Amino acid sequence: MNRISLLALAGLVALALASGSCTNAASKTRPAEEPAAVRVAPVVMEKVALPVTATGTLEPKDGVSLSFKVGGVVARVLVDEGDRVRAGQTLAALDLGEIDPSVTRARAAAEKAERDYQRVGRLYADSVATLAQLQDAGTARDAAGAEYDAAAFNRGHAVIVAPADGVVLRRQAEPGEVVSAGTAVFRFGSHARGQVLRLGLADRDLVRVGLGDSAVVRFEALPDRMFAGTVTEIGASADAATGTYAVEIALPGAGRLVSGLVGSAEIRPRAEASVALVPVESLLEADGERAVVYTLAADGRRAERRAVRTAFLAGERVAIQSGLEGARVVITEGAARVNPGDLVEVLR
Repeated sequence: MNRISLLALAGLVALALASGSCTNAASKTRPAEEPAAVRVAPVVMEKVALPVTATGTLEPKDGVSLSFKVGGVVARVLVDEGDRVRAGQTLAALDLGEIDPSVTRARAAAEKAERDYQRVGRLYADSVATLAQLQDAGTARDAAGAEYDAAAFNRGHAVIVAPADGVVLRRQAEPGEVVSAGTAVFRFGSHARGQVLRLGLADRDLVRVGLGDSAVVRFEALPDRMFAGTVTEIGASADAATGTYAVEIALPGAGRLVSGLVGSAEIRPRAEASVALVPVESLLEADGERAVVYTLAADGRRAERRAVRTAFLAGERVAIQSGLEGARVVITEGAARVNPGDLVEVLR
């Protein structure tokens, strides 16, 4: 049971004790055989596992870095961080003063190579040029054509366009800057496949998490809202810097939220064994994993004290590791007013 859960549990139990303390004096004056009025709740057996908690950042599922195919001087940057863009929209462009002349040179070289090949072909037909000369001219023509195709291709990638509808997450270059080929100019996110919470888990937590596990996510900026999610990706190796494993939680309801929000996730792994769940208000004398609850004796008329070990909080209930074997109900309201063996009257 983690420290936060223990502190929360202790606080809840303290509240329950405070509400019952005002009646302790009355219980001491109650005649010994006068039954104490109590309410009970059933002990429920369910498959519930200890949740895994971690903090992460909200990001688009598909995020890529956008860069120029060739290096050069940035001429225009047309969008800012946070801008929503459409597929095919121009985001930035290089100065073509140096790129266009290289395309022109490559085109001219390809045209000359084509003329040379045609000339050698006529000479070969008149038996003036050899077959080897014709083949060499053909090879030179093909090489020059390939150089021109490459130059034209690079010219076409002297601009950056949006690969899909999405949002500009980061702008990393400004007009006038010299950038090399492949240097990231934008970090781009596509919302086509929604948003995810990306977080890192330690190995001790990762081994308890599986694909498809449900999760609940809360964001610091939106404390009153809760988002349901599902674990969709689990890293196969640890990050060299942090030693944690990358995990993604898909959040279908977070499509309109801005990227970068910090969220706290509570992942609920699939449980393999059943545990006993009781209302948190039934616990008394909580101290770490140790606590006390009152159940009904076999005759259903007297209070029975049970020392239990708690496992974790599950909403407004507490998972019990041991101590409730054979118990069917626990006393909730009035538990702080009874002693072991006291007569009780269960209110309906």
